[in-house]
Amino acid sequence: MKKTKQMSIRQKLNTESVAGIVCTMPFIIGFLLFMIVPMGISLYYSFCDYDILSAPKWCGLDNYIKMFTDDPRFWKSIGVTFYFALVSVPLRLIFALIVAMILVKSSKASAFYRAVYYLPSIIGGSVAVAILWKRMFAADGVVNKILSVFGFPSDFAWLGNTKTAIWTLIILAVWQFGSSMLIFLSALKQIPTELYEAADVDGANRFNKFFKITLPLLTPTIFFNLVMQMINGFLAFTQCFIITQGKPMDSTLFYTVYTYLQSFKFYNTGYGAALAWVMLLLIGLITLVLFATKKFWVYDEGN
Repeated sequence: MKKTKQMSIRQKLNTESVAGIVCTMPFIIGFLLFMIVPMGISLYYSFCDYDILSAPKWCGLDNYIKMFTDDPRFWKSIGVTFYFALVSVPLRLIFALIVAMILVKSSKASAFYRAVYYLPSIIGGSVAVAILWKRMFAADGVVNKILSVFGFPSDFAWLGNTKTAIWTLIILAVWQFGSSMLIFLSALKQIPTELYEAADVDGANRFNKFFKITLPLLTPTIFFNLVMQMINGFLAFTQCFIITQGKPMDSTLFYTVYTYLQSFKFYNTGYGAALAWVMLLLIGLITLVLFATKKFWVYDEGN
């Protein structure tokens, strides 16, 4: 009887459901310990007066009230972040699509060029590249050296001008278009060649084929890239923190950098947690808006 019971337990442990639970357990434990629990703690801190060094004191909605009514830098950081995301993301997707259409035709050097164009996406978010970028746009940097050859001022302070500083960060973000390019490249290869052949028979030119065939069939991929890159745009941190730290005059003060400064430089950690939760809700709202507009411009083969 005891042996039969042991066999029954062993048989249950050998089922696919148990094996699945065992295999996913490391992820589940890690997700709970490093995502859900910290998020819960952060939510609690957002309702507290907390400075890391002392115990949190419950203050209710004071952090959120202060944020919306008595913090001009909060609104400034939102404006800068929106400007950065709404300019850099479309430019990045346009460049990614152009390069993908150039590389879609296979050749002996295609793999090399794809790797070269993808490389900035791997190293672009690193501290080393941010420092290099800062030196390039310094008053005595290589950008001014090149422009001086064409008669432009050789000592222009790109990072010290409120109108141009943000564009140095936008250019860096656009330069990292490799991941979107590879996704576009994969989608372009999925478009049936029969459609282009039929268009050739009808006498369609490249312009018509692009806007009547390529672009409509790419709209699901464009939508995916748009959502992912928009989220990344609102969460950009390293470039701003290393290159400008929000200067000059908060013209490059990204929301994430402002959250970091409040949390770890000014020791307003409770307020920083509230800022983080507002950003989470803001990104969620933007994503919902994008999904709500999806039916108006994204091609759905099922419909």
